[in-house]
Order: sequence, then C-alpha cells, then structure tokens
Amino acid sequence: MERNKENISVQKWVVAVAVLLFFLKLAAYYLTQSVAVLTDALESTVNVIAGFIALYSLYVAAKPRDEDHPYGHGKAEFLSAAVEGSLVFMAGLIIIYESIMSLLHPHTLEKLDKGIYIVAFTAIVNYIVGAICIQKGRKNNSMALQAGGKHLQTDTYSTIGIIVGLGIIWFTRLVWIDSVVSIIFALIILYTGYGILRKSIAGIMDEADVQLLQNMISYVNSNRRPNWIDLHNLRVIKYGDILHVDCHLTVPWYLNVVEAHAEIDALTALIRSRFGESMEFFVHTDPCLDFSCNICTKENCSVRKHAFEQRIEWDLNNVVLNKKHQSPSTSKEQLQLEFP
Repeated sequence: MERNKENISVQKWVVAVAVLLFFLKLAAYYLTQSVAVLTDALESTVNVIAGFIALYSLYVAAKPRDEDHPYGHGKAEFLSAAVEGSLVFMAGLIIIYESIMSLLHPHTLEKLDKGIYIVAFTAIVNYIVGAICIQKGRKNNSMALQAGGKHLQTDTYSTIGIIVGLGIIWFTRLVWIDSVVSIIFALIILYTGYGILRKSIAGIMDEADVQLLQNMISYVNSNRRPNWIDLHNLRVIKYGDILHVDCHLTVPWYLNVVEAHAEIDALTALIRSRFGESMEFFVHTDPCLDFSCNICTKENCSVRKHAFEQRIEWDLNNVVLNKKHQSPSTSKEQLQLEFP
C-alpha cells in the first residue's frame, strides 16, 4: 500500500507540472508563431491528458483485490500506458500535418529569442520530472510511472532539437527549417508512442518477460538445494507492482507434507531475497520418479534406483516447459522453446 500511495503522490506532481508547462509552451507559441514550438505544445497536451489518465489508473491499481478482481486491479496501469502511447502516436501524426501545411504556406516568425528561453526551461523541468518518474517506477514496479517518465524525457530530447532548430532559424532567417525540424521530431514522437503502446499491450496480453525469467532462473539455479530435483512450468505474470509466480517443484517422494512445504518456503524466500517482497507464489510439488535418479544430486539417498548421471542446469529452454527433465540425454531440440 505504501508503494501505491507513493506512486499516486508522484503522479499528482507530474500532472501539476504538465499543466504548468503546457501553458508556458502555449505562451512561447503565441510569441513566436513557430510550428516547431506548436509541436512541443501539442505534445504537452498529450502529457496533460495522459497524466490524468495515469493518475486515475494508479488510483484504480491501488485498490485491494475483491471478489470480481481476485488478482487485484494492477492491469489498469497497462491500460493507462496503452492510452498514453496511442495519444503520443496521434500527436505525432497531427504535428506532421501541421508541419506540412506550414511548409506549403510559410509565415513570419517573431521573438524567437524569448521563445527559446521559455522552451529551454520546460525542457529542463521535463527531464528532471521524467527521471524521478522512471526511478520511482522501477523501484515500485509501476508501468504507468515508467511510461510517463520515458515520455517526458523523450519530450525533453525533442524540445532540445526544436531549440537547435529555432537557433538556426534565428541566425539564418530560413523559415522553412521550422517545418523540417517539426517533421523530424514528429517521427521521433511516433516511434516513442509505438514503443509505449507495444510494451503496454505486452503487459495486457501477459507476454513473457524473457529477461526477468532468465535472471530468476539463473539465480535459482545457482542457489538450488539438494531436495530441489527439478523445476519446470515456471511462469511470471505482472499485475501492477505485484509479480505472480507459479511453477512445479520436484522433491523426493518420501518427504511428508511439512517437509515438502519447507522446501517451497525456501524457494520463495530465495526468489524474494533477490526480486523483492511484492510477489505472490503458487508452487505445486511433484514427487520424484524412477527417471529422476539420473539427474538427482542428493547424496546418500536410501531409495535411489539408478545411478546419478549428470546435473541438468536450469535455463530458459527447460524450466518454462511443462515437462520434467527426464535425463541428461534429452536432446536440446526436445527442450527448445523460442520466444518472439
């Protein structure tokens, strides 16, 4: 709950700053009549709308799980990021249209020096706020804050380019450069919108986070206990700031319920020690079978029926499969699982 409160508090500041910067950029456009500055102002419109949407999504995501939402409301953050990505993409298209119109029908630019000062100030503020959002988002596993922070920092980079363009126009008096600069950074905005949209859809569709899975499997493999004979069918799903982990753990068949549960506790404690406390586990225990002896590293086992052959290293190619590692001679082709 503390994380959710912190996320909401940060987003409130983001919204307040976005509104202020929007009006500053409108003032800069009024002074300069530059379509490049209008580009920046239009993107700030998106910042304001997306900021309010993200704030609402964080409020919804912070609500406790209920009968209708047994896994909580964390998916609201992905929906927020999807809307933000769509708005960013649409802003890019509008900017390209305005830039082409300005290129076909050029007009005089005025007071570029004052416009540059105002826009430069907004760029600095945007970068600082974006950095805070990304840092807090990563700390609290908030997709909404991370998406918003990356958007703000991209806004900063595009603003810097616009400032450079305005400076060139100021010295050369070549008005057409204004439209060209706008089109270039509109393309950057389109790419940013696509990236945010792509990542949010991946979250909504529960797409596997390959890097997270690799890190988790590698860490567990390096710290596995003798009673952890096999690990398979591992899945990780993200709901807001909570990771839901489920897997099958093969343990010696003669362990009683208490002993098997102790092995599960050890596994979950190990993962939490590395990946944080905001995790929920569903671990199913399987009893070892005859073929398990070939890969079992447990020493002095009184019921062993086959000699130990080779320890199978757990990796992404075998742990995510719903299949027990039957022997070290199992071919890689049988275990290979490719991700898009």
